[in-house]
Amino acid sequence: MAYVHSVLQPGETIKVIGRFHWVIFVRSVLVIIAGALILSFSSKAGQKMTDILVITGWIVVGLGALMFLRAWMKRSMTELSVTNHRVIFKRGFIWRHTVEMNMDKVETVDVGQSILGRILGYGTIRILGTGQGIEGLEKVGSPIELRSAITAR
Repeated sequence: MAYVHSVLQPGETIKVIGRFHWVIFVRSVLVIIAGALILSFSSKAGQKMTDILVITGWIVVGLGALMFLRAWMKRSMTELSVTNHRVIFKRGFIWRHTVEMNMDKVETVDVGQSILGRILGYGTIRILGTGQGIEGLEKVGSPIELRSAITAR
């Protein structure tokens, strides 16, 4: 269940819930593939080199798996929700950080997208309000939809 469901006020409805895009997993998958390639080359090497390549390959695969786990936790533990009354940002699981901003306090919503971000549908969103802001959430999926939900009154 999304965090926003537990903090909804009477008469408040959810417009959209934003999460990180799947592209945050790419780096970890590439590291795992590199480790698998190192392991595949180990069968073609000499005996002494095989041991070194096998150890190195498993270390690289392990690092890639840890990177993947970290990205998965980041994606599942972070959400940016837009309701008809406020913007709610939540990060963390055991240690939790939340920012809630009333819609009438939102001044600016900035969206930045690279060419690849435009093609794949992710970008950076920054929400500025009076007194506080939600700064630089990178690789958020559907940032234009989030911006539209915030700016549409």
